[in-house]
Amino acid sequence: MLTGQFMALLDVFIVNVAAPTIRTDLHASGAGLQLVIAGYSIAYAVLLITGARLGHLLGHRRLFLVGLAVFTVSSLACGLAQNTGELIGFRFAQGTGSALMIPQVLSLLQITFTGEARTRAMSVYSAVIASGAALGQSLGGVLVSADLFGTGWRPVFLVNVPIGLVMLVVAPRVLPRDAEAAPGPRRGLDLPGLVVLAAAVTLLTVPLVLGQEEGWPVWGWFCLSSSVLLFGVFMALESRLARRGGAPLVSTRVLLAPGMLRAVTVIVLTMAVNAGFLFSIALHLQSGLGFSALRTGLTFATCAVTFGTVGLTWRRLPESWRPRLAPAGLVLSALSFAGLGLALRDGGHGGAALYITLLTLGAGLGLAFSPTFTLALADVAPRDAADASGLLATVTQLGQLLGVATLGTLFLNRLALPGGHPSAHAYAVTSVALTAVCAVAAVVAFSGRRRTARR
Repeated sequence: MLTGQFMALLDVFIVNVAAPTIRTDLHASGAGLQLVIAGYSIAYAVLLITGARLGHLLGHRRLFLVGLAVFTVSSLACGLAQNTGELIGFRFAQGTGSALMIPQVLSLLQITFTGEARTRAMSVYSAVIASGAALGQSLGGVLVSADLFGTGWRPVFLVNVPIGLVMLVVAPRVLPRDAEAAPGPRRGLDLPGLVVLAAAVTLLTVPLVLGQEEGWPVWGWFCLSSSVLLFGVFMALESRLARRGGAPLVSTRVLLAPGMLRAVTVIVLTMAVNAGFLFSIALHLQSGLGFSALRTGLTFATCAVTFGTVGLTWRRLPESWRPRLAPAGLVLSALSFAGLGLALRDGGHGGAALYITLLTLGAGLGLAFSPTFTLALADVAPRDAADASGLLATVTQLGQLLGVATLGTLFLNRLALPGGHPSAHAYAVTSVALTAVCAVAAVVAFSGRRRTARR
């Protein structure tokens, strides 16, 4: 189960290091490269809650195996893609496989283990989540630099295939069989909500990615305005379904729980800066500074390791500190982004400052994300725990999607301007935006500090 979780997590991060090689080999435009990375998150974010519902309806074991098969086949297709369009389409398919597979992992862990065994299983589960980012960046660098059989970037996808095939043989023998469904009402899929949400996310993302490259045409502004309208329609549909006793994708009761809107905002902004930073810095280090893919991956690891370490250990801090962790982490992240922008602004390699600021950045983002996620769930009624978890997991993916679409576009836009070192200038401008977004998130997080402290 955790191998499946790890593979899906890996594919969120492993592509960042391979992005410059993909761009060169497939002659991908900046927008195409963004969609290669964002396509996975679009499908994953939109279908995540539906994947969880299907697990309850059809069986967690069955959906895990279906999702694993889709993920494995689409990984093979990604590795064999001959052009950018094919790769984007297969990345959507990969995200769909993840959305079917990943929600079943936590459910299967809870069903399979009890007592102390469950505690140990959940600890390993947390460790896998925390280590996915670090190993994703590093493994991506190793695979691209190795250039196995002259395949360049393709092994970052093909590495999933043998693992997936072995799992498809082993999993049916070791996973617990699905129990008979308990009598009583069953949660529906909310297909109208799913269709409207998918349309709204697509209409928001595509013009943000393509708009600059296409000169901001009329259709782009039409799509953006339509997405706002559809998000409104989506919330109206969800409210109506909840009033009728149905099971909406996003429960308004959960969304209006104490502190939930603030937590959603902080998580979206934190994940947006994380994804936008990874996209832009990967291109700058490799295309601008000439770092190899391996060196870039190992450079990223300094940030990802502290992010994962903080995510695993922040609960050991005094409880009285917890309301201050997210604001402090976001302030530390803002200072780190500012320091990193200064260190790289003149086209230099940054020296020791590069690694020091990456270490503090990982710690800051870890302090911002993990406590916010956990403390938000603590304010939700037990009956709404599953819906709240699904909501926060979804907005985590949406935040990453928006980060690539907006901050990534900003970097690519500045990269096209003439100058002595366009990549360094582009990253310096992007670092200002990253700092500003972190500052806004810190203000939002700080606004709830006193209320959380009173609780």
